[in-house]
Amino acid sequence: MSTFPLRKIIHLDMDAFYASVEQRDNPELRGRPVAVGGARERGVVAAASYEARAFGVRSAMPSVTALRKCPELLFVPPRFAVYKEVSRQIRAIFAEYTPLIEPVSLDEAYLDVTHNLKQLDSATQIAREIRTKILAETQLTASAGISYNKFLAKLASDYRKPNGQFVVRPEQGLAFVEGLAVGQFHGVGPVTAAKMNQLGIFTGADLRAQSVEFLQQHFGKAGRYYHAIARAEDHRPVEADRLRKSVGSETTFATDLTAFADLLDGLRPSIEEVWEYCQRSGILGRTVTVKVKFADFQQITRSRSAVGPIPNQGVLERICRELVEGLFPLPKGVRLLGVTLSNLDTGQPAAGRQLTLSF
Repeated sequence: MSTFPLRKIIHLDMDAFYASVEQRDNPELRGRPVAVGGARERGVVAAASYEARAFGVRSAMPSVTALRKCPELLFVPPRFAVYKEVSRQIRAIFAEYTPLIEPVSLDEAYLDVTHNLKQLDSATQIAREIRTKILAETQLTASAGISYNKFLAKLASDYRKPNGQFVVRPEQGLAFVEGLAVGQFHGVGPVTAAKMNQLGIFTGADLRAQSVEFLQQHFGKAGRYYHAIARAEDHRPVEADRLRKSVGSETTFATDLTAFADLLDGLRPSIEEVWEYCQRSGILGRTVTVKVKFADFQQITRSRSAVGPIPNQGVLERICRELVEGLFPLPKGVRLLGVTLSNLDTGQPAAGRQLTLSF
């Protein structure tokens, strides 16, 4: 028997978030296949509506591939300021129920509602109320997974998409995991799933049959994690105000860049976005990294650490400029540039709580 207390965890995931916001704000897009992103040759789909997904269009797919799958696909440019504002609205609804909110991205978060501000016993009821409020206040739908740990809650949130919810109770966890393909497990990507399949591991039951030593031999440190989730075990708490380790931004260009001035211009939007986050959050960092992807997809990074936190955008720009100067003469054209600030100084500890369970 585990010595860890059971929790009530909800994983809330907005349905096709970026695309749904665009369809909400533009009635002409409703009911049509929509992709948020660039339609240019090197564009990438940031999000796809459910109408587009029916054709096999997915996020992170090259735009040219998406158009081949769905010639009627409508591309709209992203409006991140709008998405962030809607995300803040949604986060405010979460905060009516619990202070234990762990954002994963703009459109998803974990909530620990074991002890909640409404003093409700049912996590299922809380998830339903939150989804109802999100719809009323934003005209957008959300899906929810409810369970006793984060791993199962994440899996459960995919079960009734879109606009639904699913609960995995403590007595159901092991059986729920057994029948799933390993590729469905959060934390098992396509490459890892293929390697597991080569080893004869196709389902959660197959994975549970392996010893921790076998899994560590083939998957390194991740082996212990795979051993645990095959048994429906995940003791990670919901980390409210989770500390970020870095903040970054990158841009892919329509044509390869070769001139020094063009590279500096190409970096400027990323520099501005990173610094805007620093100003908004009050977080500063000491290490600047410039990421470069060449025309042949070779990727390199160049970093520099300051003695203290980078004090302003001007200093950040100067360090980026010096790092770019060190790349010349360029061996080939550049298709992508990015800026990351790390060694962040937040001055705030992460928080987390866990108590007893009822669903």
